[in-house]
Amino acid sequence: MPTRAIKILKPFVFLLGLVPLYGMVWSYRTNNLGADPVQSIQHWTGDWTIWMLIASLAITPIRRVLPKLGWLIRFRRMIGLFAFFYATLHLLTYLLLGSGLDLRAVLDALSHGDVSTVRQQWAEVWPTTYEDISKHAFIQLGLLAYTILLALAVTSPQWIMRKMGGRPWRTLHRTAYAAAVLGAIHYWLMVKKGVLTPWKDTAVIAVLLLARILWTRRQRGIGN
Repeated sequence: MPTRAIKILKPFVFLLGLVPLYGMVWSYRTNNLGADPVQSIQHWTGDWTIWMLIASLAITPIRRVLPKLGWLIRFRRMIGLFAFFYATLHLLTYLLLGSGLDLRAVLDALSHGDVSTVRQQWAEVWPTTYEDISKHAFIQLGLLAYTILLALAVTSPQWIMRKMGGRPWRTLHRTAYAAAVLGAIHYWLMVKKGVLTPWKDTAVIAVLLLARILWTRRQRGIGN
């Protein structure tokens, strides 16, 4: 695909990446988030995090199998950043809405430059939040996955890649697979026993990881 066409297409892909956010906001405004809106938002943002991450990881094997679709690589960074974006919303939903924080009071205090109220509000909920994190492995794994996505987002610009060097940068960005695996485990540990909802995401991640392993082994074989 010509570079000009890519430049025209990128804004449309960007807007498509925002569609899930618009859908969530619309559901909130029309009171269609169910009996527990916070939990619905957490599930919504969590689902789109892993779907965006899967989409970004799928681009490489697709372009290897179908070279004519090689132009998709131009959108991998954007889709990966959307995965980080929805992961951030997922984390903020937990910290700001699920922790019992009086968000309305915090926003009101911030609008008046009252930092002390914000500190007080956070000091009240932090012990409970910390205890929650320390008790639940799925939260710990989710935070680890988020840390990986944060590192990938921070190092995504081209100038950072040049500064790091190609090989170290590629090694770091392969940890996206680890983030996906951690995300799948996070999902399994979060749902109730007997619920098999995460199996589809897990299966796709397993296929992508297997494809990566087979490709690496094949390349090493050719090199030998």
